[in-house]
Amino acid sequence: MELNQIAPSANTTSQSAAAASSSVLSSDFEVFLQMLTAQAQYQDPLEPMDNSEYAAQLAQFSMVEQQVTTNDLMEQLLFNLGTSDMSSAANWIGMEALVTGPAQFEGDSVTIAPNPPITADTVVLIVNDEQGNEVQRVPMPTGAEPFEWTGLDDDGVPLPHGEYTFQIESSANGEILVTEPAMSYSRVTEARIENGTTLLVLESGYMILANNVAGLREPPVT
Repeated sequence: MELNQIAPSANTTSQSAAAASSSVLSSDFEVFLQMLTAQAQYQDPLEPMDNSEYAAQLAQFSMVEQQVTTNDLMEQLLFNLGTSDMSSAANWIGMEALVTGPAQFEGDSVTIAPNPPITADTVVLIVNDEQGNEVQRVPMPTGAEPFEWTGLDDDGVPLPHGEYTFQIESSANGEILVTEPAMSYSRVTEARIENGTTLLVLESGYMILANNVAGLREPPVT
């Protein structure tokens, strides 16, 4: 699935702005220092610079120096924050995230995390293909234990590889109580940061917010 290009992050934009501002201030600071030095060096001995004027210029010099230092510190802080966010986001890659959305079936089973009502006496997993067509209904236990969807049809033949979505239909006494999207584990293949928000790209190409992940686990050993 093709992914939309993500705009540059807010951290990157802020770092660029801070760097440009710091560069301008540093340049002004150097010019101001040269002018002040030249003024003191070439002043008329018979009419020396007024003390109050000299003190005012020194105060201005100190303010410019402080502004340059502050901007340098801010630039470093923004850089550190951006590096920390990206480092944290990189830790997601390769993990399996529990999310609501499409899962990629490549022959290995897909772990479903059901949460049917406690009053349900019948629970069915509804499987849909990438086009939204229902391809299978699988009876499930009525508890909340993880359920492994093997990807085999009713004759034991593997379904085509590709993207599948799941729903859980819960019933009691022959009446449907609720039909809701099922949560499943999908591997994270990429992590991005946009405007300070971590986005995860799943194996199916589906993109989600990291805040929408309900669980995280190491990929099972095969």
